[in-house]
Amino acid sequence: MRRKAKLILEDGTVQTGVLIGAEKAAVGEVVFTTGMTGYQEVLTDPSYCGQIVTMTYPLIGNYGVCDLFNQARRSFVRGFVIDELCDTPSNWRSQTCLEEYLKANDIPCLTGIDTRAITRKIRVNGTMRGMIVPEGEEIDAQAIIAKHEEHDQVAQVTTPETYVMDNDGPHVVVLDLGIKRNILLSMHEMGFKLTVVPAFTSAEAIKALNPDGLFFSNGPGDPKDVPQAIETIRQLIGYKPMFGICLGHQLLCLALGADTYKLKFGHRGVNHPVKDLSLDRVFISSQNHGYAVDEASLKGLDLVVTHLAVNDGTVEGMRHTKLPIFSVQYHPEAAPGPDDNIYLFEQFKKLMGGC
Repeated sequence: MRRKAKLILEDGTVQTGVLIGAEKAAVGEVVFTTGMTGYQEVLTDPSYCGQIVTMTYPLIGNYGVCDLFNQARRSFVRGFVIDELCDTPSNWRSQTCLEEYLKANDIPCLTGIDTRAITRKIRVNGTMRGMIVPEGEEIDAQAIIAKHEEHDQVAQVTTPETYVMDNDGPHVVVLDLGIKRNILLSMHEMGFKLTVVPAFTSAEAIKALNPDGLFFSNGPGDPKDVPQAIETIRQLIGYKPMFGICLGHQLLCLALGADTYKLKFGHRGVNHPVKDLSLDRVFISSQNHGYAVDEASLKGLDLVVTHLAVNDGTVEGMRHTKLPIFSVQYHPEAAPGPDDNIYLFEQFKKLMGGC
């Protein structure tokens, strides 16, 4: 018989469900993601490091799990919260069921939770800390939640050593802040030679690699928690063409003198509309971030807004008016619909003199 457990939020909210996966307690920031599919990509996206992720779609696990779709070397989520578990997946690529994957990766998961209620509470009150507590364990959850802080996510998720994905095209040094595998695969398929380096690599070491361009990846947490990476990017400004996404976008803006702030409940999902102001066109995007660039802070910095979130008007992209530098907040390699956002990688190639 499966064990029960509670999800306890910092405001005192308690929901009880069935515990699957790892039978252990977990504390973290409780967030929600709105994707109808992609639960495996969520579990393995390093940008969720340190978080307890709530899936808003009510049925999870229906197509199983396949190693091909892992986005990192392992999962970095603290916990998983779903409504209904499908324990009989049906898909020709499925290698195992979600419950077995959660056990193998030591992830506690609560099922039978009213995820709609959790999502509405977070939307109204903002993201909050929480804890999964297995039945029968004597834990002062509120005291643990009150003390919980998370500041070292990038150090946890970055590559431990430099590696190369060889190719004949432009040579790009990728600062790995918690990059998703599919971003690397998409860039490699477009012809880029990629040298992926740890997040805290120095500017001198990056220059020694003699790249044609610099790419700053997605990643977890508050961008202001990684001042070393900000300083490295600042030292590289003007050296080569630059492209940043997600956390890389925020760090690039901070390095250029702009500011960031925490969103009330973040943008997480695969159905977020973003408007490209230069094209006067809306694209559907995949997003996973809890912070945003302050638009007012861009003024006077030779930076202009290029993309805006349709839902709340927050900054989704910028470019430098004098230097070959641009960035976006969302994940352009992901395909919630057509591969429309790949044009951003093509723009990056052109900045480096590629065709």
